[in-house]
Formats: sequence, structure tokens, C-alpha cells
Amino acid sequence: MSHDAINNHPAVERVRAALFEFGITPEITILSDSARSAKEAAAGLGIEVGQVCSSLIFTLGDTTEPLLILTSGRHRVDTDLVAKNLGLSHLGRADADIVRIATGFAIGGVSPVAHPAPLRTIIDLALNDYDVVWAAAGHPHAVYPTTFGELLRITGAVEMKVGD
Repeated sequence: MSHDAINNHPAVERVRAALFEFGITPEITILSDSARSAKEAAAGLGIEVGQVCSSLIFTLGDTTEPLLILTSGRHRVDTDLVAKNLGLSHLGRADADIVRIATGFAIGGVSPVAHPAPLRTIIDLALNDYDVVWAAAGHPHAVYPTTFGELLRITGAVEMKVGD
């Protein structure tokens, strides 16, 4: 897929429109290589892996109710820690269908915004260690720069330590 095709992809356009609604003019970057993982995105951008904001979907316990965790790429989400902090026995793993239904995006391109309905969201305190973080813009090759504060404002997330 060409740079222009990705930049004009309906999912990327949806993210761009949602950010505009929050008063943000996104500087969407199209990577030649995939940004499906934090490591790939960091390599493509020439940044620390911790600056990559991964948007991961889990389920609340044994339900299919989605939970979006915006996490730093420098560590894995400690699902036991997050579940304990939420008063749950555990977090479930969301499959590709749950991710697409909850977010409207395919795994690897999940944006923090532009979902079909508001999602319960947690933001990793580790992202606050960086002046700029990069989030997915609706496609595995599309990312945009943002900040911890901006993500907090536009997602209504709850701040939490989610890993070490």
C-alpha cells in the first residue's frame, strides 16, 4: 500500500477527524515498515521504545467488556496488577474480533481515539516520563506524536502503573 493510500485510509481519516474534534491537528507519519509492535515503531521513528504508546484491549474478567490500556512500549502490561487495582480477579485477553468491535480498528493499528463508543481507558504512568509519545493512527503503518497530558485529556483515561 502506498504512502498516500495509507494516509487516506478510512481508519486513518477517522483518527484525524477525531483528533480535529479535540482541537488537535495531528502530524501523522507513515512508516515504510510496520508499527505493529512497539519495537518496530521505535525503530522506524528512531526513538526509545518507551515512547511508543501501545493501545491494547483486554476484557474485564470473564466478560467481553473491553478495557483499553494505553501503555509504554518499554514493558508488558502486568495484567494481575491492573486487575487487582480494578478489584477484578483477572483481565482477559481480547481476541481480534473483540478488538475490532470495540475499537473499529485491526490489531496493530488501534488508536487511542475514534472508537465506535467510549471505552473504559487506563493510561500507563510510564508514558509521562517522555515529553513526546507516539500512538497508532488507525493503521499499522500510521502513527502520530502526542503527549501524556494530551492523551489523558482526549481519552478520559485513569492514570495507573501497569508494569515494571
